Amino acid sequence: MYSKAATASSSVALARTVASVSSTGRRALSQSVVGQSDVYTTHNFINGKFVESATNDFYELRSPATNEVLTRVPLSTPAEMNAAVEGAQAAFDSWQHSSVMTRQSVMFNLARLLRENQSEIAKNITKEQGKTLPDAEGDVLRGIQVVEYACGIPSLLMGETSSPVAQDMDIHSYRIPLGVTGGICPFNFPAMIPLWMFPMAIATGNTMVLKPSERDPGATMMMAQLAQDAGVPDGCLQIIQGTADVVNFICDEPAIKAISFVGSDHAGKHIYDRGCANGKRVQSNMGAKNHGVIMPDANKKATLNQLVGAAFGAAGQRCMALPHGIFVGDAQEWIEDLVDMAKNLKVNEGTVPGTDIGPMISPEAKERAAAIVEKGVEQGATLVLDGRHAQVDGYPNGNWFGPTILSDVTEGMQCYEEEIFAPVFTCSKADTLDDAIAMINRNRYGNGTALFTNSGAVARKFTHEVEAGQIGINVPIPVPLPHFSFTGNKGSILGDLNFYGKAGVHFYTQLKTVTSLWRGTDAETLSAQTIMPTMK
Repeated sequence: MYSKAATASSSVALARTVASVSSTGRRALSQSVVGQSDVYTTHNFINGKFVESATNDFYELRSPATNEVLTRVPLSTPAEMNAAVEGAQAAFDSWQHSSVMTRQSVMFNLARLLRENQSEIAKNITKEQGKTLPDAEGDVLRGIQVVEYACGIPSLLMGETSSPVAQDMDIHSYRIPLGVTGGICPFNFPAMIPLWMFPMAIATGNTMVLKPSERDPGATMMMAQLAQDAGVPDGCLQIIQGTADVVNFICDEPAIKAISFVGSDHAGKHIYDRGCANGKRVQSNMGAKNHGVIMPDANKKATLNQLVGAAFGAAGQRCMALPHGIFVGDAQEWIEDLVDMAKNLKVNEGTVPGTDIGPMISPEAKERAAAIVEKGVEQGATLVLDGRHAQVDGYPNGNWFGPTILSDVTEGMQCYEEEIFAPVFTCSKADTLDDAIAMINRNRYGNGTALFTNSGAVARKFTHEVEAGQIGINVPIPVPLPHFSFTGNKGSILGDLNFYGKAGVHFYTQLKTVTSLWRGTDAETLSAQTIMPTMK
């Protein structure tokens, strides 16, 4: 999975992550070593083998906690991309004919292996992405739940029938796979998002060419080994490393029939437009600005705890984070208490026990967030908690950003209009629930929203009038479980079909409808008919 390449570094400490799995024997899933003279290179995964890229161009993956190089991620060559697609097409030619029971068995195996290796995958996520270890465990778990949903594929692929529609005539429809599919993943959920994609694609009879984020591909590579051990045939899951060139290849390659993407607005719009222009089915989950509405009748302590966790957890780098609060009426007095709670959060390296906030993904992400906070102050917001200069003992070069709160934020400010993707919480004030709902509905995004109240009538009004696609009532991060679907709307998604759940099954399949006529008199000798056939 990794191979050694020389580097001039002489001050990097030895770090090793080794995960093992029981199948026919004990097998290493991942080994990433950074030594005094060695940096290891991430491989591609093509036709069941971890293959070293022939490229001369690499992305240096740096630890968010130290900014030391962990691995070199290759920018795959055109020949490698073509080999991945050709292998996926060849695998599809046989895999599409596999029984639903075979696919179910593979998904059962994969779910079990993922649970057995959950902690090791989480360690890799913390190392490469920076989130705290408990949060990384949750990242893996939410992905496993999608795999477990895919274990129901025999029922999920059941079709429909109508019989008879005319004398001796029946119609039935059923779902068939599309072919080779593509997946393009973000950095913020290195396990969950790939597990939204390739298990559903494979369980429905497709194959997939997957591009993990170049910022943290390790978890995906570990899961590729587990998928192979679970019985996924060689070629059904192909992983190619890279950046924009791989993205454009997936958008342009005629053999790829559908694309799943999660990430930023800029990339998502590009992928949707380019993929659709090439006749592909595309689902593109993009940016968000999720609002929490705090009513004065809510449970104050529980609400503030939930706001702090949803705003600052994962360093705010979640598309379903809760980065903006609308405090209604007397609840506006709670902002000061929120600040006091946020001050007590612990910023540290993700494996340190008790850590609440790990580092941001990169220095550039940190600088962008800091600039938006500064712009907010210039535009009239009040900076009531400033975490931009957070420091962590022993990690002087980490991408640290402490909890930050801006109050008196209004529409039109950059800190409100843009997704900051950092541990920054912005606060607005509203006189009434109607004012809060109107503000949410004017926002271009529609991923999710949350309401905190003890009133059923208020909750019902909110759920019926607010336009966001995923609503939490006293639930700050309302990400649906896999037997539903991820239903963000408005500017947060492009495409007609959502991720996982029934919508996910529909995305990776198409309907075939058969109209058949088996005459009850066929056992008798019939004469030819020359008149227009009619259905009676």
